Amino acid sequence: MCAERSASTSCWREVGAAVADLFRLRVCHRKAGRLRHLSHLETARACERAIRRAGLPYAITQGFKPRMRIAFGPALPVGTAGEREYYDVWLAQFVPLEHAVAGLRRTSVENLAPVTGGYVSSDERSLAAALVIAEYDVRVEGGIPQGELERFLDELTSVGALSVEHKGKKKDFDLALALPKRPEVRSEDGRSVIRVTVRMSEQGSLRPDLFVAAAIARPARLAVTRVDLLIDDGGVWSRPL
Repeated sequence: MCAERSASTSCWREVGAAVADLFRLRVCHRKAGRLRHLSHLETARACERAIRRAGLPYAITQGFKPRMRIAFGPALPVGTAGEREYYDVWLAQFVPLEHAVAGLRRTSVENLAPVTGGYVSSDERSLAAALVIAEYDVRVEGGIPQGELERFLDELTSVGALSVEHKGKKKDFDLALALPKRPEVRSEDGRSVIRVTVRMSEQGSLRPDLFVAAAIARPARLAVTRVDLLIDDGGVWSRPL
């Protein structure tokens, strides 16, 4: 892989040649406003439409039903917004990065527009496998004082385990594993916001809204935004772009 993802055109042409002339474009985009209610499949279709409308020379898969060669990062729960969501799309021809991102911004609706992009090596792990840390902001409506929220969260975290039920399914979580970082509470625009960091795995991950709801144990309106998705490389966290 080239030393920097902002490398020159010639550098990225060499990377593409190593993978049968395909170029792996990684796009970071947002999912905000009313579009947070889109399902993962609906979001994927909207991104694919933007790629087609932008005229990018996307590669297609082999097999009985060829389709765009594209792969998405971890799905967002319906109703949760995202500030830095990712997908990889393979291009059959090299397109300068600034042209590709500008084209996608032009053809995407505002609340699904790209934030940034970059070409990555074919040797990199898939987004689904690499992204194992998710950071969320949970905005709490209802006037619960910050100190009281901190106490509720500390009490639940100290228990060490949590059982949650969602859509008729029950899951048990070891909070020491599910929450690699202690939740943090801050005040923003007169409301309390809780930063919840979650570790994702093949067995699933703890939903931050269910964790916060269990901690406060009272009716409250929660607005959830996934603010970052990170790679964990031996305890060092980093963004995929």
